[in-house]
Amino acid sequence: MRRPLPLAQPAQLMRILFDHGTPGGIAGSLTGHEVTEAIERGWDRISNGELLSLAEADGFDLLLTTDKRIQYQQNLTSRKIAILVLGNSTWPVVRLYLDRIALAINGATSGSYAEIDIPFK
Repeated sequence: MRRPLPLAQPAQLMRILFDHGTPGGIAGSLTGHEVTEAIERGWDRISNGELLSLAEADGFDLLLTTDKRIQYQQNLTSRKIAILVLGNSTWPVVRLYLDRIALAINGATSGSYAEIDIPFK
């Protein structure tokens, strides 16, 4: 039987922006963080470059996205916002990895980039 890892408590509050493909159900497992969905800001239809610039200007600490191409489409070297890419956006599968997602978010630092491999089951 798979036991979930205890969720690491965040060292500090992070302002997290969910890109348009990120399952909203993840927000419930991010205790201690402020989560905003891109659609709430009217940012769900803009390009990745503009989204990253707006998010940084508005003080977001991390972008949670399902766009695996973002690292190839954007120059991320000068970015302050951390980027975490989910390998799958299907909620019934993603929900099995909430502990891994929370740990990756809590470990993210300014300008970092990471991917969470979530297999399609």
